[in-house]
Amino acid sequence: MTTDVTDLHEEFDGERLPPGQRETSKFPVLSKGSTPDWDPESWNFTVGGAVEDELDLSWTEFTDLPSETQTQDFHCVTGWSKFDCEFTGVTFPTLAEAAGVEDDAVHVMFSALDGYTTNLPLSDCMREEVMFVYDFDGDSLPAEHGGPLRVVTPHKYAYKGAKWVDGVEFLTEPERGYWEKRGYSNTANPWEEERYS
Repeated sequence: MTTDVTDLHEEFDGERLPPGQRETSKFPVLSKGSTPDWDPESWNFTVGGAVEDELDLSWTEFTDLPSETQTQDFHCVTGWSKFDCEFTGVTFPTLAEAAGVEDDAVHVMFSALDGYTTNLPLSDCMREEVMFVYDFDGDSLPAEHGGPLRVVTPHKYAYKGAKWVDGVEFLTEPERGYWEKRGYSNTANPWEEERYS
């Protein structure tokens, strides 16, 4: 069963296509650097910080977590949006439940194989449509789009969704990630055009 969350814009009192965006049928590739290599035998996903149980999951263990498929829209800060993306993976709340988030956790930092980081308040992550995805439109997520695993954040610009994600840290104080330290918006709401600080 596929859950359609493409009406998400209604929560933010906006049109489906956020202001300043253009719809594309393509899926452009934008990354801060080159595509990292990964080995499914040695890859691991870590969850740490303010949690009851720190996790260190192999690829098999991660993909054995409960998963779902959602139809989402995808908004890039550079001005394009792709509608009706079918993503399959693990929701953020599912992962958070597996680790047991401590009461003093307020923020989340995502890390990736290429050294990228990005941050979000915990409240922005604890939504069913924030997902760690490994399949796109019925096939394995291509490496150039963040495979084996990336985060999708349809309520934020896509730089909040780390490609090649390999870890999450639950923080008791806010911190800024790679682009946020370099002048990009910390909040990244597409319907408010929060592109830059």
